[in-house]
Amino acid sequence: MRIFFAGDIVGRPGRVILAKALPDLKKRFEHFDFVVVNCENAASGKGMTDKVMAELFALGANGMTSGNHIWDKNIFYPTLASEARVVRPANYPPGTPGAGYTILERNGKKLGILNLQGRVYMPPLDCPFRVSDAALSELGKFEKNGEPLPILVDFHAEATSEKKALALYLDGQVSAVVGTHTHVQTADEQVLPGGSAYITDVGMTGGHGGVIGVCHEAVLSRFTSCLPAKHEVCDTDLRINAVVIDIDDATGRAVDIVRINEQVDLS
Repeated sequence: MRIFFAGDIVGRPGRVILAKALPDLKKRFEHFDFVVVNCENAASGKGMTDKVMAELFALGANGMTSGNHIWDKNIFYPTLASEARVVRPANYPPGTPGAGYTILERNGKKLGILNLQGRVYMPPLDCPFRVSDAALSELGKFEKNGEPLPILVDFHAEATSEKKALALYLDGQVSAVVGTHTHVQTADEQVLPGGSAYITDVGMTGGHGGVIGVCHEAVLSRFTSCLPAKHEVCDTDLRINAVVIDIDDATGRAVDIVRINEQVDLS
């Protein structure tokens, strides 16, 4: 099985980049069994809408993960509660709209997706380690004919230490643990000893010419004046940040992870 995972799609520039880059990447890598993207910043740089969700599905996404910004547009809450292909972090309180994990099915293959959010330098939530235990127990019930269910974990977290710790905690239980949230891609892609692919942060798909996806003027104003400033989505230095993960169907273990960080020419 070959999985394509794109880091945080930031606003319209991120969606346009995905539309341009994904067909070429499919040709280069021959095929993707599943395309998964982090969508929490896909609508105007913060949150999601039904229209943007439909656009991402039309571009080829099979499933979507998210994070703390998925709550920034409450008009999306009913859809989050009903659309199983879009997940939010599983360690939010009971009763929160949506689900923290799901199983995608395509061309006779299945992929489990689990979304978790970190607690270091982040809002207080339930323990992602303990919540992952419960979620994996539920996902494990869907194994078919004794074959392992490949599981991709998107850990939306700030601290690199917390991300690596969770990856080692889950090593051998899941196929991959990929970090999101910082919008800065790390260069530590690897397959851990137990067979789980890992990268601390996949990065972002959007404009890299500003500050983590937004125009630098407002960010500089906020840092220098300590006053609020409206952020505008950056549309310069357009790049796709993603990973391609190969998984052994017989074992559910990752055999390779390839990091993608490429400029995209829209002309």
